[in-house]
Amino acid sequence: MKELYDVQQLLKKFGVFVYVGKRLWDIELMALELDHLHKAGVIDNQTFIAAKLVLSREHRFEEKKERNRK
Repeated sequence: MKELYDVQQLLKKFGVFVYVGKRLWDIELMALELDHLHKAGVIDNQTFIAAKLVLSREHRFEEKKERNRK
């Protein structure tokens, strides 16, 4: 799992489609959904960690991009 798209496809397998309208919010909501799936035991630890790392990286990137706009 390397990109946000990969995380989206993982969530899609479980019927979770995320689109809030702002990329940063989408990432945050995906992280919450991922937490719920992991807690329910439907995804393994390795997949969970890989997806969380991707989301963390993308979240940092989006925050940095927003800071640079100001």
